[in-house]
Amino acid sequence: MNYWKLKGVRVSAKGKERLKNLIPDNVKSIAVIRHAALGDMVLTRCFLIEAKKLFPNSKITLSVVSNYTRGIPSDLIDRLHTIELNDKNKSNLFHNLKSIKELGEHDLIFDLASTSRSLWLCKFNRAKLKIGFPYHASYKYLFYDIAVPRSDVNFEADDMLSLLKPFGIKVSYPLKFNMPGEPISRVKPFVLYFTSASTPDKCWSLQNFSGLIKLMSENFPHYDHLILKGINDWESIEGILKDLDSAENVFPLDSVSSVEDIASYVKFAKLVVSNDTSVRNIAIACGIPTVGIFFLTPPYRYLPQNPIHKAVFNGDCSSPSVQDVFETSMYMIKNIQ
Repeated sequence: MNYWKLKGVRVSAKGKERLKNLIPDNVKSIAVIRHAALGDMVLTRCFLIEAKKLFPNSKITLSVVSNYTRGIPSDLIDRLHTIELNDKNKSNLFHNLKSIKELGEHDLIFDLASTSRSLWLCKFNRAKLKIGFPYHASYKYLFYDIAVPRSDVNFEADDMLSLLKPFGIKVSYPLKFNMPGEPISRVKPFVLYFTSASTPDKCWSLQNFSGLIKLMSENFPHYDHLILKGINDWESIEGILKDLDSAENVFPLDSVSSVEDIASYVKFAKLVVSNDTSVRNIAIACGIPTVGIFFLTPPYRYLPQNPIHKAVFNGDCSSPSVQDVFETSMYMIKNIQ
C-alpha cells in the first residue's frame, strides 16, 4: 500500500518496505500492548474500534498486566494476554521471556504503553511491523519500525489513534468508544460527583467538594446530587455527608464499585464532576458531559476537543477554587444538553 509520509513520524527502512507490501484486508493478527489502569484502559476502546475498521479481517490480542485488569474491553478483542506480576517474578528473566513467548507472533504489534516491559515485548516479538510512541528519542530506533510522537499536551485517545494515521485512518469525531451497559432508571435527573482519585495527592480537598456540592444542591434543587465512593478505605465520603446532612437532595453511592455499575450511573447523569480519575474517563467514553478538576496532573492529556467536556485548572498548577468549579458546572448544566 502507499502510505502517508508524515513529518515527525519515523519509519525504518524495513518499515518502509513492509508498508509498501501491506494490504490491510490481509492483516490477520494484531497485538495491542496496554499496561494501564482503568481510566486509560477505557480510553483504549476507541483505538480498538478504529483498528478493527482499518484491518477488518484481523484478530486482536490485547496484552495487559495482572495488576491492571479493571475495565478490560473484552467485547472488542479476540484474545487476552496477561502478564502475571507479583513480588517474586517482576524481575525474573525466565518469567519475562515466557511472557514474551506467550504473546505469540502477529502481523502488527502496537505498543500503547511505552514501558520497559512493553519495549522488550516489542523487541523480541517477530511481528512484521512494530508501531509505538516512545517518550525517549533513542527508543524509536531500537524498538519500533514506525514511531509516532507522543505528548502530554494531546488528548490521550488522540495520541493512541495517531499510531494508525501512517496507515491512512479516517477518524470520526466525536470519538466512538461503544461503552457497554445500560443506564439506570431514576425519576429525577442527577449530577454525579466522584471525590477520589488513584492517589490522595490527586484529590481536590473534601472541604472543597463539600462547598461545591452545597452550592450545586442549592442552585439546582430539582436535581439529585449523588456522591460516588471509591473502593479504598481512605476514599471515605462521610465527612462530606456530615457537612451536607441538612440537604434533602444529596445522596451517597457507597455500594457501586464494578465498572459496569459505575457506567450505568454515569450514563444517566446530567453531568459528572470529578478529579482526574477513571470515573471521568468512563463518562467521556459514555458521551456524558464532564467537569474535570486538575492541579497535579496536566489537564490536556485528558481533555477531549469536545465542548461537552471542561477542565478547571489554574495556570500555576494551584488548586482551583470552589467558585471556579461551581461556575463551570453551572454553565454545563444550563447550556449542554
